[in-house]
Amino acid sequence: MLRKAVFLVLATAFFVIPQIFPAARNWAPGLAVLAGIVFSVSCGNPFREKTGRITSPMLGATIVGMGFGMNLMEVLRAGGNGFLYTLIGIVLGIGLGALLGRLLKIPRNAAYLVGVGTSICGGSAIAAAAPVLKAKPHEIAMASATVFALNAVALWVFPALGHWLDFSQVEFGYFAALGIHDTSSVVGASMAYGEEALQVGTTVKLARALWIVPVTLFLTWFVAAPEEGKRNFKLKVPWFIPGFIAAAALVTWLPQILPGTADAVSMVGGGLKNISKYLMIVTLFLIGANLSREKLRELGMRPVLQGIILWLVLATVWCCSIHFGWINCVR
Repeated sequence: MLRKAVFLVLATAFFVIPQIFPAARNWAPGLAVLAGIVFSVSCGNPFREKTGRITSPMLGATIVGMGFGMNLMEVLRAGGNGFLYTLIGIVLGIGLGALLGRLLKIPRNAAYLVGVGTSICGGSAIAAAAPVLKAKPHEIAMASATVFALNAVALWVFPALGHWLDFSQVEFGYFAALGIHDTSSVVGASMAYGEEALQVGTTVKLARALWIVPVTLFLTWFVAAPEEGKRNFKLKVPWFIPGFIAAAALVTWLPQILPGTADAVSMVGGGLKNISKYLMIVTLFLIGANLSREKLRELGMRPVLQGIILWLVLATVWCCSIHFGWINCVR
């Protein structure tokens, strides 16, 4: 009972405190995921089954909620501008991931899962690619835990690096969206950097997540072994992406369809976006709490090494590209 009470108090605190103390918003996302990991590893997550079920829907709901505070045309502009950079990153990430897998003698499926998770959108991409590759449970767990651990590090490292390099809000949004694996960590790091970084980072990251579909198709036809002479492909797009676009479209076009509603739409949309930001911090705490001691024991050193090298290479490429002006960062 004590563990449950402390767990609930922590989750509530991460929702309430950033609203009361604005200064806490800069460190709350990183601290939330770290607190979740420490609590789960040291004391055990008393709600493991429940948090495992609700984390993904909560993440999706918070992303859709943030869409209510964004202009659709700016969203499409940022997403379209990041198209080429995203393609380059995915080709480099998957290709380098496969090469590192061979050099480190990592099982093929595990190597591709780490590469896909690093290149696209973390756990969502791993979940989409695993059935295609017919990956084993321990390979999925190994890749997921590796990518997740690096996401947790990114929540702390990326904002500090962005400030050190004096990145603008827009530049950091691109840096986070292109260099961090999971959507939740991109949102968390961008949120800690600033409001404009949050908007740019979220939109470019969601455009990057759409590459789940063509990459899964590529794995189906060129990597996975056919089953009984047939290759099966299932179209799978994370539901929060069209939901985010629909929310942004609603607040962008409703005032034009119904004149006189602009103030009300702005107030309601802004409120939903703010609530979603604080719920995202709670979600990061729950994500951290889902990493157990058992999952840590499943981590082999070679996939971890592969993930670290791959992440450092891609993050360095994007960091240098933005710092030296090779990427056209537009809002």
